[in-house]
Amino acid sequence: MAVKLWSLLLTTQSSCRAKSARLKKDARRWPRVHARQEVLRTKTQRKATTMKLTHLNLNQLKPSPLNVRKSGIGNIEDLIASIRALGVIQPLLVREKEGVFEVIAGQRRLAALAKLSDEGLTEPVPCAVLEDGDDAIAIEASLAENIQRLPMDELDQYAAFSDLREKGRTVEDIAAHFGVTERLVRQRLALANLNGGILKLYREDKVNAETMRTLTLASKAQQKAWLKRYRDPADYAPIGRQLKLWLLGGAQISTSAALFDVATYKGAIITDLFGEDSFFADASGFWSLQNEQIAARVEAYQSAGWGEVVVLDPASHWPEYEYRKVPKKKGGRVYVAITQGGEVEFHEGYLPEKELRAKEAREKAKAEPKVPSVKAAFTNAASNYMNLHRHAAVQDKLVHNEGIALRLVTAHMIGRSRLWNLRIETGRADKPETAKSVESSVSRAGFETSKAEAMDLLGADEEERPDHLVDHSWMGKSVDDVFAKLCTLPDGQVLKLMAVAMAETLEQGTDLIGTLGLMMKIDMAERWSCDDTFVDLITSKATLLSMLEDIGGPEVANAHRDSKGQVLRSLIRQFASGEGREKVDGWVPPALRFEEKPQVVSGGEDRAAA
Repeated sequence: MAVKLWSLLLTTQSSCRAKSARLKKDARRWPRVHARQEVLRTKTQRKATTMKLTHLNLNQLKPSPLNVRKSGIGNIEDLIASIRALGVIQPLLVREKEGVFEVIAGQRRLAALAKLSDEGLTEPVPCAVLEDGDDAIAIEASLAENIQRLPMDELDQYAAFSDLREKGRTVEDIAAHFGVTERLVRQRLALANLNGGILKLYREDKVNAETMRTLTLASKAQQKAWLKRYRDPADYAPIGRQLKLWLLGGAQISTSAALFDVATYKGAIITDLFGEDSFFADASGFWSLQNEQIAARVEAYQSAGWGEVVVLDPASHWPEYEYRKVPKKKGGRVYVAITQGGEVEFHEGYLPEKELRAKEAREKAKAEPKVPSVKAAFTNAASNYMNLHRHAAVQDKLVHNEGIALRLVTAHMIGRSRLWNLRIETGRADKPETAKSVESSVSRAGFETSKAEAMDLLGADEEERPDHLVDHSWMGKSVDDVFAKLCTLPDGQVLKLMAVAMAETLEQGTDLIGTLGLMMKIDMAERWSCDDTFVDLITSKATLLSMLEDIGGPEVANAHRDSKGQVLRSLIRQFASGEGREKVDGWVPPALRFEEKPQVVSGGEDRAAA
């Protein structure tokens, strides 16, 4: 063990020297990366206490979906030769999840090790284990390491930056963290506006980066039109300068862009040879009618209670990633985006991200008591000492204050916390028919009603209400915010919130479900009735005969021992529905009941009934 630890320390030291050399080399390619070198080293040292260096077997590792590199691992023959001769110089960055370790950074090393395993290499792999919890931190770790290696293409950078935006990082945060310009981040985020077909062409090297970037200026309809021309062997899709002229020149305005009745237009309309599209010959006549309709729509929005409707200049591009969704009653605006090609898009309920952040900062400063700024006179060590003593005191008292503990547990389940990381049980269905059956069930309707009532207790606005109560970015609220709200509610309402949160995070398919069903004396006959979806899913003839005996009796089952599965399913449906047989009310198959000794359902089925 001592030899392994010493070896790991040496490999870590070597990796730091290698990383430093790469950073110096890449400083010419990535703006401000060299300037960020010391900051990254400091962050690494600061987070060293949250990482554990260890060795893991190859079968314990798998690629992480959070790894930002999606475009492939490239040529790894040199890397294989290096590992074969020298071993793994730099530990893989991993995070433990459900008993396995996901590789956050080190996808190429993992692929090389997988190939070397075929040669008999079975030595454990040096790994640095990242503390579980924040997906955004894992994405940052992967992106930071990949930026210093093989250059990622623009789509990989877009995907990574977009993930961080969804995790709450601002454009400024992303740019500062990775030593790139805010302009570069905005350029990559603008790719979200692109049609999936265009992104696929770029991935396949059929269009270059310049064409892809230019198409971010196009509306959705323009992108579809460009793709159609590209895919037509008899047509030509403009690229380069011609593409910009095609997008922004405004010489051809399609009749499909008109907000008005085309019959009111008095000028000429040009139709192509195949009659698939037509264009206004008189641009000024088009804009006169189009502007009237835009003005009418603006007036209608204002009459409907929208506080402000902003009509953007046709030369302006709508950067949705710089705005945040805000409901009308909280001051959300309507932005009208107009292209020079005549198309108009109405974006309802948005405010600029910067404006919202400034407003939130002002409100926070106003709510906090104004105290004179005093420079802290304590060292970090002294602050740590006091924090630990205060924490211990609260822990000791908390176990004797059940009411506070109840609210605190519920607040941690619902709000954002660094230490709590709950996951929703999504209840993924294997077939669409199964999902439809469950969603239309009495049980689902009852739970959705309870969930809505729970959200009402927290004062959730219907327009911004999430799909789940347990969502740690829920309405942007921290544990402190949720706890403060829960302190205003009686115990009964807090217990209801906690019950809904527990139900959302209750794992399916475990023995605990059977235990809880028995304890709560659940009668499935009140909640379920036999449907075609269930019967069609049973393919084992033995199981079908057992079900037929349960619903129709031994005599009926014995009489059909040699019948095909289709006949057995039909008989079960007849007994369940009463069509052709005497209806058996309240029948539930044994495996679906909550009984003291539930029937064990075998995973393998006899396909002879199919």
